[in-house]
Amino acid sequence: QVQVVESGGGLVHPGGSLRLSCVASGSVRIFSIHAMGWYRQAPGKQRELVATASSLDSDTATNYVDSVKGRFTVSRDNGAKTVHLQMNSLKPEDTAVYYCYADLTFYDGSYVRATYWGQGTQVTVSS
Repeated sequence: QVQVVESGGGLVHPGGSLRLSCVASGSVRIFSIHAMGWYRQAPGKQRELVATASSLDSDTATNYVDSVKGRFTVSRDNGAKTVHLQMNSLKPEDTAVYYCYADLTFYDGSYVRATYWGQGTQVTVSS
């Protein structure tokens, strides 16, 4: 019904930048997006929240894990149902699979709220 697809991962040197993008789409009408954001999971570690962009009245509230504050920026385009993660000053410890999520409500005869996840995109920071 709803798919979430990430793009933009890759290999980058320490200090470099990458921009991840994610789009939510589907065969149903997406009525409202409550939040979109990014988690990551490094080998041998638990999945952690990286950044979120949540709807707050007519505005968007952003939240970041402490380790990426000042380096990463999350932004949403509600009309395009996309979220981006601009990652600057990348460090080897940022190496992980990055997963996008979308917390949304769709209409398929009735209103349904659910969270959908992408397949993940690999980000590797290495010299």
